[in-house]
Amino acid sequence: MTGFTKNPDRDWIKQRLIISSICVLFVFALLFFRLVYLQVIKGEEYRLQSEKNAVRLKSIKSSRGLIFDRNKKLLVDNRPSFNLKIVLEDAGDIKKTVKKVADLIQVPFDELMEKIAQARKRSFYKPVTLKGNISRDQLAIVEAHKFDLPGIHIDIEPTRHYIYKKSAAHLLGYLGQINSKELKSGKYPKVKSGDSIGRYGIEKSFQKFLQGKRGGRQIEVDANGRIIKVLKTVEPIAGLDLNLTLDQSLQKTAEKMLENKDGSVVAIDPKNGDVLVMASSPSFDQNDFIGGISSKKWKKLISDPGKPMNNKAIQAEYPPASTYKILTTFAALEEKYIDINTTVYCPGFLKYGNRVYRCWKKPGHGEMDVISGLAQSCDVFYYQAGDKIGVDTLAQYAMGSGLGKKTGITLENEKKGLIPTSAWKKKRFKESWQGGETLSVAIGQSYNLVTPLQMAVFIAAVGNGGTLYKPRIVKTIEDSHGNLVKKMEPEITGGLPASKETLDLVKVALLKVVHGERGTARSIRLKDVEIAGKTGTAQVFSIKKGEKVETENLEYSLRDHAWFVCYAPAQDPVIAVSVIIEHGEHGSSAAAPIAGALIEQYTRNYMIKEEIME
Repeated sequence: MTGFTKNPDRDWIKQRLIISSICVLFVFALLFFRLVYLQVIKGEEYRLQSEKNAVRLKSIKSSRGLIFDRNKKLLVDNRPSFNLKIVLEDAGDIKKTVKKVADLIQVPFDELMEKIAQARKRSFYKPVTLKGNISRDQLAIVEAHKFDLPGIHIDIEPTRHYIYKKSAAHLLGYLGQINSKELKSGKYPKVKSGDSIGRYGIEKSFQKFLQGKRGGRQIEVDANGRIIKVLKTVEPIAGLDLNLTLDQSLQKTAEKMLENKDGSVVAIDPKNGDVLVMASSPSFDQNDFIGGISSKKWKKLISDPGKPMNNKAIQAEYPPASTYKILTTFAALEEKYIDINTTVYCPGFLKYGNRVYRCWKKPGHGEMDVISGLAQSCDVFYYQAGDKIGVDTLAQYAMGSGLGKKTGITLENEKKGLIPTSAWKKKRFKESWQGGETLSVAIGQSYNLVTPLQMAVFIAAVGNGGTLYKPRIVKTIEDSHGNLVKKMEPEITGGLPASKETLDLVKVALLKVVHGERGTARSIRLKDVEIAGKTGTAQVFSIKKGEKVETENLEYSLRDHAWFVCYAPAQDPVIAVSVIIEHGEHGSSAAAPIAGALIEQYTRNYMIKEEIME
């Protein structure tokens, strides 16, 4: 029997096969245990993470509605804003990532971490805005390093832009970020955390029209939160556009003439109540509020003695001064205390009880009737008329003319002014009304308080024949394609408590204020347009009996306010103007020229438009 001999090659192959098999088994064992670890031990965790990270819903902010003036001039639009955001869940080591970003865009690290600390209260998976409206240089730097910045991305969102810096700021208003209390209130169903809402002016009053509706995008992202592809998009719906009654060109003229002055100018169309001008000085730049105003700028605004954050057209209250004499004339004529033939002699003062009430013209006006008395603003004539009428009857005519109550304009925080009565004083001061106080009320002093808008509405009604209109600031609301959504119709709120005969008599006197030989505003006469109006000088403090004070020696804050109210053209007015200049002293020199300039500009442009239409 032949024996087997050893084959060295076969043994070597066998050893190699054994070693290879062991290696393969080892690798498969590793894979098996890894799969067990991933699918059994870590399976639920990674499944949830995969679901959260792979597909996400990204909200798309809508563009806010645009705002135009009456001539379709764009006043407020939206500009693209590059906002730097972080998704905390994707960021890995958050502090390390934020530190890189802070160094790259040169923003304090603590500032960015503070925003993250605030955001943690909301959601770990929602994007947190680290810095809004970054510069294009900062954008380029972030984009160049995006692979080193997990969880960091740039969102391009529309942000508000007010085209004419400081112009019509009090009317247009500004935006501010919504807070948690407002979100929970349910008043803003289309608004989410981080969105801005109207905080002031038209932006606030017409918030529901301007806001628009958010869209959304379904996206697939990688482990670092970077977008791989867009799966589905629902486009946002832009807010509605507003066409205002405002004339921006006229507004700019008013604001230019108010430079370095404190006060307000309001212009209204007497035919329908359209607000053509609403200027308040000093003003502020609404663009400062975009993204949140700095504490330094805010402190400066609220500490300014000129009160730039107050819309003086509707929030500041002043004694109406001699402009109130129009109302006293209504009451005296309608109650038959005077008529066209009534005359009063003015020696420059009136003795009443143990006091002497002086006329603004020290030598006196001499013999005055109702037309010359109003045209020359004779105090003595109105002292005597007011004494006959009484404070309560005067109050009835004032309230009936729209004073002492809100005009109803679609803006918040409008003041109603004050029209005193004997009952009001009894309730307020626990004192009886005194006869001498009526004399002061009759010339627009004492407790009387009105707003510039109230006086604009009132003088517009005098000019149009007695119709009181609710001031209108928005004419139409349209969608982004120009389709009409809503039209704001003119709204009549009442009529002046004066007959046609009384109004006609008053109109003659108001025309003489500007065009009469002794009218108090004759310096603003225009060549081709007749202006009817009334000056006023509102006393800021009372001079004690026997005390003589020279105006030029008074502190600025103690000087009289200057009023002028008017309409033009006198026979068929297309514009009515109310001007108040704080501490301007004389209505004829401080307030009337502003009204004259506005009338000249507006009537010239109005006539040109009329000729084109014909």
